[in-house]
Amino acid sequence: MDSNRKTARIVGVLFIISTVAGILCKFFLGPILNAPDFLINVSANENQLIIGALLLLIMAAAIFAIPVMLFPILKKHNEKIALGYLVARIFEAVPIVVGVISLVSLSTLSQEFLIAGATNTSYFQTLGTLLLAARNWTDLIGTQIVFSLTALILNYSLYQSKLIPRSISIWGLIGAPLIFAAGLLGMFGLVSPFSTIAIFLYLPIASQEMVFALWLIIKGFNSSAINTGFSKTNTALR
Repeated sequence: MDSNRKTARIVGVLFIISTVAGILCKFFLGPILNAPDFLINVSANENQLIIGALLLLIMAAAIFAIPVMLFPILKKHNEKIALGYLVARIFEAVPIVVGVISLVSLSTLSQEFLIAGATNTSYFQTLGTLLLAARNWTDLIGTQIVFSLTALILNYSLYQSKLIPRSISIWGLIGAPLIFAAGLLGMFGLVSPFSTIAIFLYLPIASQEMVFALWLIIKGFNSSAINTGFSKTNTALR
């Protein structure tokens, strides 16, 4: 198996890992964090919270690994766009890690809340609300606002380079602004993450990424497009 074929499969698997981890973490964290008495719930379901946090870290690691693996291929067509994609995905991963720190801090606060009992209840509630808000904002910024930018950069690069069928790239270019819109609506409190409107806006880019991932695993990159990019790079170096 040549290196480009291997890279395509690894990237495809990383996209699937990132998506699956992101979906699973919501199932683990949602019932705990969305409850009115979330401070009590966090302490009572600490293992579930830890699993959710680990899934977020796995997602962040996959998000960072994807542009690292793609960079050698994308830079053959446009090094600036390849570098921009790498930087943008770092900015996507960092808020997720910050959100994990907020979750771990919330776990510690929850334990202290139970120990304190009725003492300083308002203090714990206020601090818990702030930590929960930090987690929600980092999730919103990282997995929607910044993600939409990374999706635009990647699919624009793929469209130009013809590394995959252009229909898949166009699909991504349509889906990216939709999830950006979902992020903006969420920032202004107009939609909730699991509302019908939000899911409708998430679906195009989510389905496109899975099709893209499967294409890379099964078909790989267009070898002629890779060779064209390699020729351009050699010409530029002369």
